[in-house]
Amino acid sequence: MDSLTQIALGSAVGVAVMGRRTAVWKAALWGAVAGTLPDLDAFIDHGDPILNMTRHRAESHALFFLTLAAPLLAWVVSRLHGEAALFKRWTLALWLVLITHPLLDAMTVYGTQLLQPFTDHPYGVGSVFIIDPAYTVPLIVGVVAALRLKNERGQHWNAAGLALSTLYLVWSYGAQQYVERIARASLEQAGVEAQGLLVTPSPFNTVLWRLVAITPTQYLEGHHSLLDEQPSIRWTAHDRGADLIAAHGNEPGVARMATFTHGFYSLTESDGRLFVTDLRMGQEPAYTFRFNLGSAAARANGGHAPTLEGLRPDVGIALPWLWQRLLGNDIPPPWRVTQGGRAR
Repeated sequence: MDSLTQIALGSAVGVAVMGRRTAVWKAALWGAVAGTLPDLDAFIDHGDPILNMTRHRAESHALFFLTLAAPLLAWVVSRLHGEAALFKRWTLALWLVLITHPLLDAMTVYGTQLLQPFTDHPYGVGSVFIIDPAYTVPLIVGVVAALRLKNERGQHWNAAGLALSTLYLVWSYGAQQYVERIARASLEQAGVEAQGLLVTPSPFNTVLWRLVAITPTQYLEGHHSLLDEQPSIRWTAHDRGADLIAAHGNEPGVARMATFTHGFYSLTESDGRLFVTDLRMGQEPAYTFRFNLGSAAARANGGHAPTLEGLRPDVGIALPWLWQRLLGNDIPPPWRVTQGGRAR
């Protein structure tokens, strides 16, 4: 999730656990700090963009390592504020702040390696978008109320914010399962035998859902809004690059992306250069994580490091379409994408 959401969640959890045992501002401040700490791994350079992507949300988001870190951070905080008697309570509060960060991240589609060092499997439920005001706003309101009121009413507001946000996550998962059933029925009706099906919300909401079905040779993309009058899906098929996958699937960059995306990737070739694309984050033809692996000669001699060449939709066109499609108007997206500042 975005940094503001993690700060808000950390503060809310800190305030809820510490209660009135310490000043509300202390609990909110250190909750915000601990809620931010796991994402500092974004500043680590692992050598190339693919490694940076797939190594993000790894050890720093592992429940095991965060559990070890919690008492160390609690010791620092309790001594800094002269609250050694509250060490155990600070440990509980900061442990909950630290572990709720990756657990929330795991609700997105990106992939969070919760069980490092025992496995590097990237967990991703994919039922919430990385930025969703409906989840974040109740947390912010609750924390602000707790800071301003500084009494039991403030604590109740904070608890209510946490409860509403948690219920929203439950709702998002339920909505995802409902849309998945519709998507599978649609694929069966179309005679498509999918190897995998991705159901994830479109930006900023859990009403409009993006669907991606993978076959050995193609990927099919569709959308379904909970406000659609009919439970039908318009699928568009795209070449996945089966021949390129057969030829280059064992190359390190491709193999790493295949594992990290759970198979939701494609390979394309342009001007002699090979591109691998994560199909989970973005929308045809604009994807956030699209990597240039270079030419065959460059890859053979190790002279080319992968470069990130993601594509962005034209926001002026994308947002109005998003709103109309969310309302149940089944219209295809009239995308233009931008790369290097030029529309196309």
